[in-house]
Amino acid sequence: MPFDDYRTALVTGASTGMGAVLVERFRLRGLEVHAVARDGTRLAELAEKTGAIPHAVDLADTDSIEERLGGLEIDVLVNNAGVSATGNVLDASRGTVDAMVDVNLRAVLHLARLLLPGMVERDLGHVVNISSIAGRYNFFGHTAYHATKAALAQLSRQLRNDTVGKRIRVTEICPGRVETEIFGRNLGGSPEAMQQAWETYYEGYESLTTADVVAAVDFAVEAPRHVNLGLIEITPTFQVPGGLTFDRRDA
Repeated sequence: MPFDDYRTALVTGASTGMGAVLVERFRLRGLEVHAVARDGTRLAELAEKTGAIPHAVDLADTDSIEERLGGLEIDVLVNNAGVSATGNVLDASRGTVDAMVDVNLRAVLHLARLLLPGMVERDLGHVVNISSIAGRYNFFGHTAYHATKAALAQLSRQLRNDTVGKRIRVTEICPGRVETEIFGRNLGGSPEAMQQAWETYYEGYESLTTADVVAAVDFAVEAPRHVNLGLIEITPTFQVPGGLTFDRRDA
């Protein structure tokens, strides 16, 4: 569906990375964009730069979601916000598990609950869920992250069932490794941690950039109105999910 059919968009996780670039792209496309994130300072800078409407909201707070976002009329909803943490379920803390469930899944469900009825009433809308190849393939660590992203994949399919017969499209974008701040935040978020993350995960690799993922979102939204791109898996050329572990235990 061409962008001309839409007037408004809401992007979560908008203060940095893919979210910020998405806000810029949607503004260039002529949409009124509601930018949502916790970091009010960064949001203010983004709003000054792009003309987006900032909403400093903690997506783990359902009351805030309802009060600040529930009354908006949104045509394009991009659930981009996400949190991760190192380690698997054997050494996970209560806080990290709750944070991933709250932001990666629960907030997405509540935003759908609040904003989809308006799309149904107007017979117009597009939901884009930024997921991960972690929701489709198993690899070591980040167990709760894998679980929430897998749930997001199922939710994306289910929303198409919930809105069948209406001109509402749902797209799940599943990126591989993207050059964002997520690994640095997992290591503590300090400048030293960000540098360590860059050296460990990005230096010497041809990773995806935020612009690559935004281009995929743009492509899905710009598709003809009778076309729904349900799933786009995008990885670096040199990254593949695969492998099989068979651990031998000596007697």
